[in-house]
Amino acid sequence: MKTIFSKVLVPLFLITVCPPAVLLIWHTSAHLDGSFVQLFAEFSQKGLLASIYDVWKPVFFGSKTAWSVIGIFAVVELLLMRFLPGKTFKGPVTPKGNVPVYKANGVLAFASTVLLFYVTSFQLNWFSPTIIYDHFGEILGALIFFSLIFCFCLYLKGAYAPSSTDAGTSGNPLFDYYWGTELYPRIFGFDVKMFTNCRFGMMSWTLILLSCAAKQHELYGLTDAMLVGVSLQFLYVAKFYWWETGYLSSLDIMHDRAGYYICWGCLVWVPGFYTSPTLYLVQHPHTLGWPLALAIFVLGSIAIFSNYFADAQRQRVRALDGNCTVWGQKPILIKAQYTTQEGEVKQSLLLASGFWGLSRHFHYVPEIVGAFCWSMPALFIHFMPYFYVVFLTVLLFHRAYRDEERCAKKYGEYWRRYCERVRYKIIPGIL
Repeated sequence: MKTIFSKVLVPLFLITVCPPAVLLIWHTSAHLDGSFVQLFAEFSQKGLLASIYDVWKPVFFGSKTAWSVIGIFAVVELLLMRFLPGKTFKGPVTPKGNVPVYKANGVLAFASTVLLFYVTSFQLNWFSPTIIYDHFGEILGALIFFSLIFCFCLYLKGAYAPSSTDAGTSGNPLFDYYWGTELYPRIFGFDVKMFTNCRFGMMSWTLILLSCAAKQHELYGLTDAMLVGVSLQFLYVAKFYWWETGYLSSLDIMHDRAGYYICWGCLVWVPGFYTSPTLYLVQHPHTLGWPLALAIFVLGSIAIFSNYFADAQRQRVRALDGNCTVWGQKPILIKAQYTTQEGEVKQSLLLASGFWGLSRHFHYVPEIVGAFCWSMPALFIHFMPYFYVVFLTVLLFHRAYRDEERCAKKYGEYWRRYCERVRYKIIPGIL
């Protein structure tokens, strides 16, 4: 029963529900004042399927402008990914003994993308900076259409022309499409997950923020609420690129194959859903007042930097093999041995002090707090701007429990000892 749920029902649910959900979030923000009450009233009046049809039909294939925006953006990011200078970075060894290799130029790509958008739109007037917001529904429609087909191509590639030995099928086509058939696919030398996750999903988030801010400025003038929300998200994305090599060594990249779950999610769900608090703010130009705005910004900044410092702390300890200090003291470590699929015995350092002595997944706490802070400028008129925070909390709690299962299986007795040393999973003193 558990297998049917995880390998059939969950994939089927997410594949069928997420595409219309993205469009309904946009529709609610752009046309229903950000009110789920009005959305449910539409469902009651027209019926659920008819309402989805009415929203999706006009944007199903996107538009010429939408495809142009997506195409130009994707080409620019691929060119930056290939030609900007950067040190060679090697990811963790895979279960089959392969080592993914990247070019670490994320910070340069981020700065170049923002500069190009500013110069070509604000200075040269090649296009309006509001173009993304103005055509966002069409862009989402095009992304959904393209990404569903792209994930099917990835499914075929992993099954018949994999880039490495870390590939294969389970015999369940639905699950293989959802989860992916290849761990590190490459197309024309480009790492697919690095592009979809880092250079499309996260980078598009940045440009959507700028377009939303430009739209509010055009309509009402730029408010402090928009400025705070955009600034915190901008800081979060900049932090991501500063830490990009750490992300490429994370459990998400190491274990999640390139399928619908991760690739469609980054191509559509991230730009379409993660930006929802800012989409809401465009049509709600309220003022916070600088004392409240500054307080929210400071709290959000502390949370974002705490998330970074926690990740960097663990990364530094492992890179230096524990020969360093953590919060001024020698780190508390558990040297955990594990056996790879090839039968090779290896060792990992489990840090049990500093941030990682507070809880085993402490870094998720400031990440949720940061997201709450950049949603808070929407105030509490409607629930929609906080839907992302709720989703993120569920996602990270589920990820924490999933990581716990993986680590328990991987490290065995060493993980049990680590859990005895660090009692709490996520929230220190509570959970």
